[in-house]
Formats: sequence, structure tokens, C-alpha cells
Amino acid sequence: MSNREEYIHKMQEKLDEWNSEIDMLVTRVGEASVDAKHEYREQIESLKAKQATARLKIAELQHSGEDAWGDLKTGIELAWNSMGEAVDSARSRFK
Repeated sequence: MSNREEYIHKMQEKLDEWNSEIDMLVTRVGEASVDAKHEYREQIESLKAKQATARLKIAELQHSGEDAWGDLKTGIELAWNSMGEAVDSARSRFK
């Protein structure tokens, strides 16, 4: 497996992990107060949008050549960091 393939695999696993966390947050919305539900739903929608962006970045990477993936990696890592921070923030707010 090439470094690019390993990187893609690792990113897909992390995205799956985040998807599970988002699912847990969706479940918690049902347990929240009426006032908090709106805020939580907005935050979940934001997470889903960031997740969609991350999926697109993975697709770009999968379809790039071996030489181009290094250039794409920087943009992907920015999207990744943004997604990770958003999930962490949502998780702490839903406690």
C-alpha cells in the first residue's frame, strides 16, 4: 500500500468515527431541552456540511495522481482540522 493509499484509508476511518459521533449527538438532541434543541440541530447541520467537505477532499485525493497528492494534502488537512475541532466543540457542548 502506498503512502497515499494509507493516508486515504486513515482519513476514511477517522471520518467513519466522526460519523458515529455525529449520530450520537443526534440522539442526544432528543434528550435536550426545547431551547437547546434548535442550537444543537444547527451545530449538527454544520458538522454534516464539514463532513461533506471532508468526503469531497478524500474523493479528490483518490482521483489525483501520485505526484499531486502532496499538493492536495495541505488543503485536506485544513478541512480535517476544521472537522475535528467542530466535532470536539459539539461533543463538549452536548455534555
